Amino acid sequence: MIDSVALSPAFGVEFTGVTDALDDSFVHRCVEALKWRGVLLVRGLHLDDEQQLAFSRRMGEVVALGGQEIFPISINPEKSKTAKYLRGAFYWHLDGTSDDIPVKATTLTARQIAMTGGGTDFASTYAAYESLPEKERERYEGLRVVHSFEATQRLVTPDPTDEELAAWRTQPTHEVSLVWARRDGRRSLVTGATADHVVGMDPADSRALLDELLECATQERFRYTHDWRIGDLVVWDNTGVLHRALPYDENSERLLHRTTVVGDEAFA
Repeated sequence: MIDSVALSPAFGVEFTGVTDALDDSFVHRCVEALKWRGVLLVRGLHLDDEQQLAFSRRMGEVVALGGQEIFPISINPEKSKTAKYLRGAFYWHLDGTSDDIPVKATTLTARQIAMTGGGTDFASTYAAYESLPEKERERYEGLRVVHSFEATQRLVTPDPTDEELAAWRTQPTHEVSLVWARRDGRRSLVTGATADHVVGMDPADSRALLDELLECATQERFRYTHDWRIGDLVVWDNTGVLHRALPYDENSERLLHRTTVVGDEAFA
């Protein structure tokens, strides 16, 4: 029998007793839980690539990143062609902030894990918004933020070369509302490492506000830290859950396989 338990008081759910990830009733529970709990975990499910893709397609359309439906996540250059840029994943972020319609959900399965470190932090921006006092909500309503790939990469490489800057700036910037009013009536915060600046605000004040908001949104009461075991399946709602990788050695065997489910709601 499939059972579930909360991963944290604020969000997240772990399913146990799962023997068939493609079972209709389980998929339905996942879809509902993803909406209301944000992060799903099944320990030791050991899906292969074909099974992970099949499960992901039950959640929605799967997009190919860099031409790959199964995308390797590793900072080891021997394991991933994008290892250099994946160092940006050590900072809190949402995926797809450069797109009009962001990624709906992401699935990860653990193929190899790090001996030390390499966990993944998640933080609910739904829960963070709901906790804000009314004056703070009024402060953030109406603000618009420009997101960029460059903003994240500057955290990794604070003193870039001209060539690095030129490469980063080939990626589009995107302006979105800081508070995302969702079509179901809920609100979430669109923040993270890609948040470059608040439109029309003094640069120093803008940076201070964005840093303050990110610190608020990622405090422990809104957070779940996942310590990976080989075979784990984790799924999260990318539209309302920030995530980051925890540090691990570049030469580690850590390798996660990712699928990405296309979104269906545009940023406000």
